[in-house]
Amino acid sequence: MLRNFLTVSLCFLFFTSCDQGTYQSGERLYKKLCANCHMDSGEGLSALIPPIAGSDYIGNNRDLLPCIIRNGLQDTIVVNGKTYAEKMAGIPELSEIQITNLLNYINTSWGNKQPVYSFEEVTTLLQKCQ
Repeated sequence: MLRNFLTVSLCFLFFTSCDQGTYQSGERLYKKLCANCHMDSGEGLSALIPPIAGSDYIGNNRDLLPCIIRNGLQDTIVVNGKTYAEKMAGIPELSEIQITNLLNYINTSWGNKQPVYSFEEVTTLLQKCQ
């Protein structure tokens, strides 16, 4: 009985610490790689850099986001009714799991309530990048 309790307790601690680490990893990546342009609170930079916080683009372009992070963005986009034409550099050195963690941090921060990505979803979407 005690052995079963310890096993269940250890599994619970292991899985909850992994979830927390995932979001902490995404936050660290965001602060290191994205916050310079998109700002710490995701509000973007005036008319140059689009906001991530409360962004309709995130919800409307879910399938494109992993590719945008990896390869950058060269197109004009519309975010919350405002047009942005500044190019965004990609971060090709990020692994699939790092991109997953980064996207999940963005999707659940600053009031964003987008569904989280699975690792498998991000891997599949990245294979479709042009």
